[in-house]
Amino acid sequence: MRITVISDSHRNSRVIRKILDAQPDSKTVFFLGDITADIEDMQYEYPDKTFNIVSGNCDFFSNFPSIGIANAAGHNIFYTHGHTLSVKYGTDRLKAAAMERNCDIVLYGHTHISKILYEDGIYIVNPGSCSEPRDSRASYAVIDIEENGIMPIIINV
Repeated sequence: MRITVISDSHRNSRVIRKILDAQPDSKTVFFLGDITADIEDMQYEYPDKTFNIVSGNCDFFSNFPSIGIANAAGHNIFYTHGHTLSVKYGTDRLKAAAMERNCDIVLYGHTHISKILYEDGIYIVNPGSCSEPRDSRASYAVIDIEENGIMPIIINV
């Protein structure tokens, strides 16, 4: 099973479409906020995909929650934009929130910096920003979940 993780598009729906087109086999998409309006219409354009969406600190009028929990291939996934858990200062609060909810995969955005960590049996993934990166290039993540393990990967747009 392949999951696509996108964050921080900031009014660039064109790049989201490019990502979704590049991942035709990925049927599960996580959008981690900033700006949810960019992905809302994609739900109609890509009816074969399941969208999991949370709002971020720039989603002032969004009706989406700030955190979510989903299950994929038997793994519980905690996902959030991250601003309410102070992710710019580290991932300890994020990891604790995931552990409280019995999740073994955590997805977050907000920092615009891609990152993959594995700590205490939990995969922690930030796809970076698909349009306004603060590290190198615009990026997103895919996570392959197979019988023999979990493989998160950062992909440059």
